[in-house]
Amino acid sequence: MYRDYFENVKVAARSLTLIDAEQTRAVLKTLSKALLVESDNILDANARDLSQMPSEDPRYDRLKLTPDRLEGMARDLISVSDLDSPIGEVLEKRVLTNGLQLEKKRVPLGVIGVIYESRPNVTVDVFALCLRSGNACVLKGGSDAKNSNAELVHIIRTVLFEHGLNPDIIQLLPADRQAAAELMSAVGYVDVLIPRGSQNLIASVRDQAKMPVIETGAGIVHTYFDESADLEMGQAVVCNAKTRRVSVCNALDCLIMHQSRLSDLPVLVLPLAKQQVELFADRQAFEKLNGLYPKELLNPASEDDFGTEFLSMKLAIKTVDGLDEALDHIYQYSSKHSEAILAQDETVINRFLNEVDAAAVYLNTSTAFTDGSQFGLGAEIGISTQKLHARGPMALKELTSYKWIIKGDGQIRPA
Repeated sequence: MYRDYFENVKVAARSLTLIDAEQTRAVLKTLSKALLVESDNILDANARDLSQMPSEDPRYDRLKLTPDRLEGMARDLISVSDLDSPIGEVLEKRVLTNGLQLEKKRVPLGVIGVIYESRPNVTVDVFALCLRSGNACVLKGGSDAKNSNAELVHIIRTVLFEHGLNPDIIQLLPADRQAAAELMSAVGYVDVLIPRGSQNLIASVRDQAKMPVIETGAGIVHTYFDESADLEMGQAVVCNAKTRRVSVCNALDCLIMHQSRLSDLPVLVLPLAKQQVELFADRQAFEKLNGLYPKELLNPASEDDFGTEFLSMKLAIKTVDGLDEALDHIYQYSSKHSEAILAQDETVINRFLNEVDAAAVYLNTSTAFTDGSQFGLGAEIGISTQKLHARGPMALKELTSYKWIIKGDGQIRPA
């Protein structure tokens, strides 16, 4: 049904080998300007999408575009354009004893498929990173963002045409389940598939896709407040990690408290009360907060509250007797996205940083920094939570593979 999409993008991908880095830089700079020029059309399309979603839905904030967010998207395009393209970088070079010259060189992955939910900024980020790294892309957005995505892809394809490039290097599939099913089966057309969204979406793609999958997105994030932690620092960090933007995958889901610091808990979470954060506290934490935190925002925690990615103004609190129990809790519930510790004790710090298994591990700062742009990568195609082929924010270099180039002068291999 959608075979033409896949055939067109596969053919178009070959044309990318003829495009140099300066051409891709020029396209991204033109697109950055076009987003601002066409902002009214983009926001109108986004408003149509938003009108179909209740504002209390955790995905609403992810879906929403604003003038400020469009300006941020435009700045990210400039950031990506300013980065060196990784294509052609020689990773290794040597001469064998038989005279063969070996080079290991970066090459594009080819055609990248992305299945994602709600966030129309992903449309622009994926295109920018794919173009700068020499890849074509097939996008399958959710029905909740179909108008926003269609408008953004229309603008992208118009810019490509203006620069004399094949617009088919980006394809947007219809927002239906059949399109997703066919994309997951597009062996021979799509080289790698990246899901970005809920745990259910990621699991579904991982289980059904017939080509390699890089898992990204789901973040069940913890911050451990150690016996040695600074209270004033902790207030600012915990509040920022939880409330800066609750609908993103680096937002804090569970505060782990050392039991010797429970007396500081009401002060630690005071900024959260001002932000109307609903707490789900275990027995010890609940007893300490009862009467000192707004009653309507304080709940006893159930087992299901731990290991939940809330994506809203909700936070679980777990009390532990020390670092070992904190590490055990993280090991049990972490999605291996981002984990943090607030501490001053060097022994505790070193153990936490060494022993926690996550793509990003933080000391005395907010997990909100897990972001390709914040890491100086320009943008990201997602946060990989696996260990093969990439981990953490995936940007230009993570969208490449390599090939061996062997140059000889008539050498033959002996029998």
